[in-house]
Amino acid sequence: MKTPYDPNNVFARILRGEIPNKTVLETPHTLAFHDIGPQAPVHVLVIPKGAYVDFAEFAAKAPAEELVDFHRACAQICEMLGLTGAEGYRAITNAGTHGMQEVPHYHLHILGGRILGRLVEPV
Repeated sequence: MKTPYDPNNVFARILRGEIPNKTVLETPHTLAFHDIGPQAPVHVLVIPKGAYVDFAEFAAKAPAEELVDFHRACAQICEMLGLTGAEGYRAITNAGTHGMQEVPHYHLHILGGRILGRLVEPV
C-alpha cells in the first residue's frame, strides 16, 4: 500500500516557513537547501513545492512546468556548487520502506566533494 502524503512532514513545514533552512536555490516550483546531517562535504536536498510522496508520483502527476523546473534547478545547483567536472556527484532519491525513505515528500539528494564509495554491495 502506498504511503499517503502527510501535509505535516518536515519538508512541507519547511516549505510553509515553519522550519528554517539554509537555502541553496529557490525557483517557482523547487526549493533546495543544505542537509542538516550531511553525508558528504556537499549534501543538498532538492524538493518540489508540490505535494508528492516519491519520484514515481512526481514523474506521473506533476505538470510539465514543475518537472522541467525541478530538473533544471538540479542542474543549476550542480553547476553552482562546482560538481559538474570530472570528479562529479551522486544524485539519489529514496522511496518507501526498502528504499529507506524517511520523509514522505519527494526529495533528491545531491552529494559530492569526495569519493562516495559503492551505494550497496553487489548481490
